[in-house]
Amino acid sequence: MNLEIDRDRLCSEIEVLAAISDGEPPAVTRIVFTPTDLKARAWLRARCEDSGLTVRQDAIGNTFARWNGSDPAAPAVGTGSHIDAIPNAGKYDGVVGVLGGLEAIRALRRGGFRPTNSIELLVFTSEEPTRFGIGCLGSRLLSGSLSAEAAKRLKDGDGESIEDVRRKAGFRGDLDEVKLPGGYYQAFVELHIEQGPILERQQTPLGVVTSIAAPASMRIAIEGAGGHAGGVLMPDRHDALCAAAELILAIENAARSSGAVDTVATVGICEVFPGAINSIPSRVRLSADIRDTNPERRDGVIRAMENTCNAISANRRVAIHIEPLNADAPAESAPSVVEALSNACRKHQQAFLPMISRAYHDSLFMSLIAPVAMLFIPCRNGYSHRPDEYASPEDIARGTLVLADALATLSA
Repeated sequence: MNLEIDRDRLCSEIEVLAAISDGEPPAVTRIVFTPTDLKARAWLRARCEDSGLTVRQDAIGNTFARWNGSDPAAPAVGTGSHIDAIPNAGKYDGVVGVLGGLEAIRALRRGGFRPTNSIELLVFTSEEPTRFGIGCLGSRLLSGSLSAEAAKRLKDGDGESIEDVRRKAGFRGDLDEVKLPGGYYQAFVELHIEQGPILERQQTPLGVVTSIAAPASMRIAIEGAGGHAGGVLMPDRHDALCAAAELILAIENAARSSGAVDTVATVGICEVFPGAINSIPSRVRLSADIRDTNPERRDGVIRAMENTCNAISANRRVAIHIEPLNADAPAESAPSVVEALSNACRKHQQAFLPMISRAYHDSLFMSLIAPVAMLFIPCRNGYSHRPDEYASPEDIARGTLVLADALATLSA
C-alpha cells in the first residue's frame, strides 16, 4: 500500500477551520451550539461527504463519518477528536485529530486499502467545558458515564438548559439514545497535540499515550458581606475576595505539597460581585480543576481544600459552598492499540516516547466502552489553549501518517 499524506491540503483545511471563529485571528473561539460552531460543523460535514463518507449526527451533536468496510456487521475502528474551542484559544487543539483523522482515511483510500472493519471519524460535541461547565460532554454521554437525566439538568451561564440550547441549534432526538451499544468500536485512536513540552524538550517526534490522568473539577461559591470601601472598618469586614485569595493559594500549595510532580491544580475562573473599586466584594465564584495520574493523591488535595474552606469560613466569617462537577477515574490505554501505534512508528522509522496524558481528552471516556490509545505530536513550547499554540506541518503530517497506518492495522 502506497500511503501518502497530502500535507498541504491538510494544513490548508486547518487554516480554513481556524477562520471560522468568534475570536480575532490568530485567536480561535468556537463555543458549542453557537452560530459559529454550527457553521464549522457544516463546513466539516461537507468535507466528509466530499470524501465519500456517510455522515450522521446524534441528539447531542456528536458527528460520525463512516467509511464502510467489507464486513458492515463488525465493530468499527474509530478515530477523531473535537473542534470546539475555548475563548482565545489556538487552531490545533482537537482539530489536528479531526482533520488529521479525515486525511488519514483519505490517504488509505488513495492508497488502495480496503478495510474489513468500517473506519469511522468521530467528532465529539463540547470537549471543552466552556458553556456547560463540564468537559467531554459528548463522549460522557456516548460512554454512559453521564446519564441523560444528569445532562438535562445542565445549564449555561445564561440559565438555558442543554435541552433548550441543543434544540435551538437543530439537534433533535432523545439524549437517552446517545449512549453507544456495547462492542460498537473494536478500537479508538485519538491524534492530538501534546499540550505540554515533553516531546519538544526530548526532541522526540511522537508520543504514544499509555494512560490518561484523572481529572476533578468543582465550583466554589464564597458569600461574604458587602459595604462601602471607606465606611466599613477592617475588623468588621467579611470580604469574599480576600477569602478567595487565601483559598486559591491554599489550593496551589496543596498540589505542590502532594509529593508528586503529576499533581496539578488550577483556579481558572474568579468572578467577583459587585466588581466596583469602592465596594467590598460580597460574593465570589471560583472554579477549581485538580488532576493527578493517581486518584488517591488527587482526592487528598480535594480533602485538603475542603479543610481549608472550613478554616477560612470560620476565620473570615464567610460562607463557602463547594459544588463538585466531576471526579473521573484515570484511563489505561489498551495494549492492542498501543502496539498498533508503536509498530506504525517503527515501520515509518519514527522515534516515539511512551507517555502519560496529563490533559484529559474524550479518549478518557471512550476507554469505558472501547480499547483506546492516543498519539501525540509536539506543540511549540508546550503552549496550548492560547493563540500562539502551534504544531508544525511536518509534525502534523507525521502524526497523520502513523495514525493512518495504525487504522489500517486495526481495521484489516
